[in-house]
Amino acid sequence: MSNLKELCSGLPLDPMPSNRGRDPSVPHAPVRTPNLTPEEERLALRNVLRYFPPSHHNILAAEFAQELRQYGHIYMYRFCPLIHMRAYPIDQYPCRTRQAASIMLMIMNNLDHAVAQFPQELVTYGGNGQVFSNWAQFRLVMYYLSEMTEEQTLVMYSGHPAGLFPSLPSSPRAIITNGMVIPNYSSREQYEKMFALGVSMYGQMTAGSYCYIGPQGIVHGTMLTVLNAGRRYLGSDDLRGRVLVTSGLGGMSGAQAKAAVIAGCVGVIAEVDEVPLRKRHEQGWLMEVTSDIEHCIQRIREAKRSKTPLSLGYHGNIVDLWERLLTEYERTGELLVDLGSDQTSLHNPFSGGYYPAQLSLHQANQLMATDPARFKTMVHESLCRQVAAINKLSEAGMFFWDYGNAFLLEAQRAGAEVEKEGGGATEFRYPSYVQHIMGDIFSLGFGPFRWVCTSGDPRDLTLTDDIAATVLEEISANVTERVRQQYNDNIRWIREAGKHSLVVGSQARILYSDQKGRVCIALAINQAIADRRAPVVISRDHHDVSGTDSPFRETSNVYDGSAFCADMAVQNFVGDAFRGATWVSLHNGGGVGWGEVMNGGFGLLLDGTEEAAKRASLMLNWDVSNGVARRCWSGNSNAYETIQRTMEEQRQLRVTMPYPVQDEDVLDRALLS
Repeated sequence: MSNLKELCSGLPLDPMPSNRGRDPSVPHAPVRTPNLTPEEERLALRNVLRYFPPSHHNILAAEFAQELRQYGHIYMYRFCPLIHMRAYPIDQYPCRTRQAASIMLMIMNNLDHAVAQFPQELVTYGGNGQVFSNWAQFRLVMYYLSEMTEEQTLVMYSGHPAGLFPSLPSSPRAIITNGMVIPNYSSREQYEKMFALGVSMYGQMTAGSYCYIGPQGIVHGTMLTVLNAGRRYLGSDDLRGRVLVTSGLGGMSGAQAKAAVIAGCVGVIAEVDEVPLRKRHEQGWLMEVTSDIEHCIQRIREAKRSKTPLSLGYHGNIVDLWERLLTEYERTGELLVDLGSDQTSLHNPFSGGYYPAQLSLHQANQLMATDPARFKTMVHESLCRQVAAINKLSEAGMFFWDYGNAFLLEAQRAGAEVEKEGGGATEFRYPSYVQHIMGDIFSLGFGPFRWVCTSGDPRDLTLTDDIAATVLEEISANVTERVRQQYNDNIRWIREAGKHSLVVGSQARILYSDQKGRVCIALAINQAIADRRAPVVISRDHHDVSGTDSPFRETSNVYDGSAFCADMAVQNFVGDAFRGATWVSLHNGGGVGWGEVMNGGFGLLLDGTEEAAKRASLMLNWDVSNGVARRCWSGNSNAYETIQRTMEEQRQLRVTMPYPVQDEDVLDRALLS
């Protein structure tokens, strides 16, 4: 408790903590290459020194200049706290309101060393998904939250705390925006400069919105994707003996190993960096590890024949693995892989998100800092090799999909053969997982709903698991067959969640639910809290029905020309704010990358009160209906049926419904006249 009080006391200036530099025991972000001019370097220093009184500038200016030139950014390692960073029980935070304490808990979870990808650089996942830009911002935010009352709102500008501003008790306690750059200047190159200057930040999705719950957050979505891929491509949800090959075991991609085994298949995941690979193995998420590609092929064949679920980590480059699988097929005629995808961080391809096959990890990290242009060329060459192997294996019968990480987008930019003949602006040779697998689920209103037990007590998580499963079982008796299948998948997930050791960091859970399920689960949990349980934070991934406008992922199955429009995500952010959210966020970038996406999220504290129940009901209904209505208007038949049923259940809901063109000849005649 005393350590938390000290942490929340503001910037430690008298005396300042000693500068310990980087901690060699934790992984670190690759060196950034913002290519600042001398005047821009001066501006970057001037900007960060604004956090400190002039009496400290002499010491800090030289120190920060060294960080900028050595790492490409000023993280302020001197001010990185020594406290064990984790989600402490909510009552331990020195706050005037539990709403503020809940935000502090979620922030510290995002920076927990067991959770964060690069904790000292304040990166939670995705290679560059920042919680804050520097440690001064973190300390000021914790101070403001400790002082906040229920008539104040913390305003966050891309990691920078603008301050506490007067507001209403019904207002959000925090409003977060990340990367809100004028559209014509929202390029990858401009971002690197703006981040180095400390004026903008890439918050990914749940990093900069303080809502990450560790890789569990994507385990469930990946499991559902694999199950539904089996149904669509292989004609069965019995995946025993089926092989999924993919890549990435770092932040979110680390979920793939666990998801594959839960789905019942053989998951083979390539990873060039031994640190995250060993981390997943030690956590029990990865069953086996090998750096011998021949042994890897042997284990795939054995597991495929025995139909034994397996998660196998290959310590090597995914390109080498794809090419070896192709060689095996060409030599023996045996296709060892059924399903394929990729989860390298290709939203960030030239700064550590993708490692070309021609280089070792060490060589790549050196080259991206010393010769970025040459590194970019090698990334493009590697992507072309990867796609060439995937294309031949797909022709042989493998089914491949883009996992929304900008793989096909970057492969296209590299000159790889991924074009779809006659395809639209968001279509490639292979579908995105939204277009073929998860898009229909979104249109039914299902998406990643999650909660965090703020007590930190595993028994509270077990209780909320049981509440959620019971609620879904009751609801599923009176729904359509398609909706029931989704409920059954999630009931199975939640009933088995405890045995899969999914918790990393906070006591959190995720499941996919539709609008009715989310509201009913939240209200049931709130009632349990009223019966003397600790508060619970509810949230969701931004990757959801309404939260994200992303033409190459979440809205890639929107075909009315509006896939590149961002009204839905912005409206969701605003609507959640005045319907009861405890905090809300709106981000440029996330998943597919900077300038490619607009997305937002929320956190809402359930404290057992009638006010919390009212907020949850009002906000969650909007949070789903907004996206279903947009998808309905775009012409999606599942969304049409879903919003129609919702309007029948909620008389105050009135959605503008589309009239489809039934006779295409009408258009032909009109355009010929």
